[in-house]
Formats: sequence, C-alpha cells, structure tokens
Amino acid sequence: MVQGDAALNGMTAEPCGRGHACTFCERGSTCRLDKKRHDTALPRKRLQHVRATIMVLSNKGGVGKSTVAANIAAALAMSGLAVGLADVDIHGPNAVKMTGAQGGRVRIRDSGIEPYSLALGRDLPVIKLASLAFFLEDDASPVVWRDAYKFDYIQHLFGSFDWGELDYLVLDMPPGTGNELITSCDVLEGHPTFALLVTTPESIALLDTIKSARFCEERKISVLGVIKNMTGMTCPHCEHVVDIYPDHVAESMLAKFPGLEVLVQLPLSVELARSCDQGEIIAATNPGADISTLFHRVAGAIRERVRI
Repeated sequence: MVQGDAALNGMTAEPCGRGHACTFCERGSTCRLDKKRHDTALPRKRLQHVRATIMVLSNKGGVGKSTVAANIAAALAMSGLAVGLADVDIHGPNAVKMTGAQGGRVRIRDSGIEPYSLALGRDLPVIKLASLAFFLEDDASPVVWRDAYKFDYIQHLFGSFDWGELDYLVLDMPPGTGNELITSCDVLEGHPTFALLVTTPESIALLDTIKSARFCEERKISVLGVIKNMTGMTCPHCEHVVDIYPDHVAESMLAKFPGLEVLVQLPLSVELARSCDQGEIIAATNPGADISTLFHRVAGAIRERVRI
C-alpha cells in the first residue's frame, strides 16, 4: 500500500515490524519504507504499555532531581510495581552514575533497544534504566547538540527503548522549561502524565519552581506535589536541627500558587550524599534510614494519587 507523501518519495507505509528507530537499523541505506512514519509511531506504541509517567522536574538545576528520581523509582519498585527510569537529561545524564550502573551496556535487538536491568539488591526487584550515558565513551564526554538532535534522542528514549509493560515510568528531567521538556510533553500528549516538583528552600529556587508549576498548568499536567530538598541539617554532635534557609520564605512563596502541596521535606543528609557518590540508591540499600522513609512516603503518595 502506498499513500500520502511517502508515495511521492517512492516509499511505502507498510510497517517493518522492528521496534527501534531507523537510525539503528542496518538496512537504513536501502530501506524504502516510510522512515518518518515508522519513527513517529514507535513512542505511541510503547506508551500504550506504560500505565503512567511521572516527571521529576524543576526549573532550577542542582536541587536534587536525579537523587529524587532514582530513589522514588526504587521505592515504587519495592512496593511490587513494574518501574522504569528514563534519564531525559542530555547534557548531564547522571542517572547511570547515581545508580551504580557505570560500565553497563544496552543491546539493540529487532524488538528495540533493551533497557539496562538495574538490580536494586539481593531479593529486590529490578528497574529498567535508559540513559544517553550508555552511549557515551566516558563519563566526562560533553554532549554538544543542537535541538534537532535532542528531538531525535527523546523520540528514541520513548520509542526505541523496549520498555515492555510498566506501571510507572519515572522521568529524570533536565532543569528548565526548554526543548527537552517541551518535546517530552509533545510525545506524551494524551498519555497519563504527572509531575513531581523538586526545589530547595531559597527564594531563587522557589521562584523557578513556581515557573515549572505554571508550565505544567499550561500543558495540563497534574502536579502531585513539591519535594523540598536540603531543608535543614542535624548537628552530628548535639542533634540540633539547623535550618539553612528561613522556612517562612518558602511558605509565603508557595502560598501564591494554590494547589502546590509540599509532600516531604528532605534534610541535608551525609548518608544520602555518600550513597549518591557511591552509586547506591539509599531507599533500596538502607530502607530503614530516616531519609529513606521519606522517599517511601512520596512513593505511597504517588500510588494513592495516580490510580493505575
């Protein structure tokens, strides 16, 4: 069958049956099928098997999105759900290092790119992980891409990776409301998509968080709540809690945007910082730690608010 613009170029619209984008196909130079149609259809097909997508985002960098995304994904998986973690951050794809998956590789099969199977520990579930870091020569390789390449990568992330059946796909988003976020929202249009906003308590980060909330409002993405990170520090000697930033500033700023509920306040934690540097997800490796219980509390809130 030949139809539309494909016919004008001598291409056919018949499906090839392969689950990855044409970029990864060895037949690419000789194939006469409609490549654009094929690549566009892949994300829609994949997302039919993902019950809900959770964007972990902030308009501000350095607030702990990757830490939150990895630990929330682990906490959801430990509650018996099928979970994937997609690293949408192109210029700083840290999910692989954050989860201890350095040196891992993904395989390209006819069914698509096989995500990395991240084992959370002995007798613990597995998370499916996808990141641009798997395709880089080393951790220090910079990614210098214009928007066209970013668009293609995001199409691959949702379409070429064979996610299989998932309850939740957690997205570790880059900072800002630019190309990566816009393109992801375009691909996810019509799919059950929710947002978790991550911020630190200082006024600059909070202002940027409100910008993220307004972006979600414009794109009709439900915000599940706000995670305030680095809210205070417990003295290791006297156990007195020191508030790094005045809490009344955060309360007054968030109050200007009705509906933004603070789900948890994560303190500055030496144990959490150490686990991140060591490539361990503390919600899985030490679920009884105080900081871990907060991540599991957020996972519980997600399960309550996102019925699958």
